[in-house]
Amino acid sequence: MELLRIREILQEKNVTGKKLANAVGVTPASISNILNGTHFPKAELLVAIANELDVEVRDLFHEKKGNEQPYGFIKLNGQIFEITSIDDYKRLSSMMD
Repeated sequence: MELLRIREILQEKNVTGKKLANAVGVTPASISNILNGTHFPKAELLVAIANELDVEVRDLFHEKKGNEQPYGFIKLNGQIFEITSIDDYKRLSSMMD
């Protein structure tokens, strides 16, 4: 299961990956890697993407279907955190405050 639904949101809002990259201060290749699932963004970048797309951070994630568990990893301050739910992400986000 793909964890992020940023590609869908970009299409819904008629925004290109290049425009998003410029707005959040990363390279278009970085956004491409995120969209293709070869890279998972840091928490700070997820927040910037959500702000730029005018959505909540939780809206960047696919909803869980049936028994499927969302998954992902975020590196923050040199530590890697596993994300298996929106609650995990909220706990991690609170650590950034």
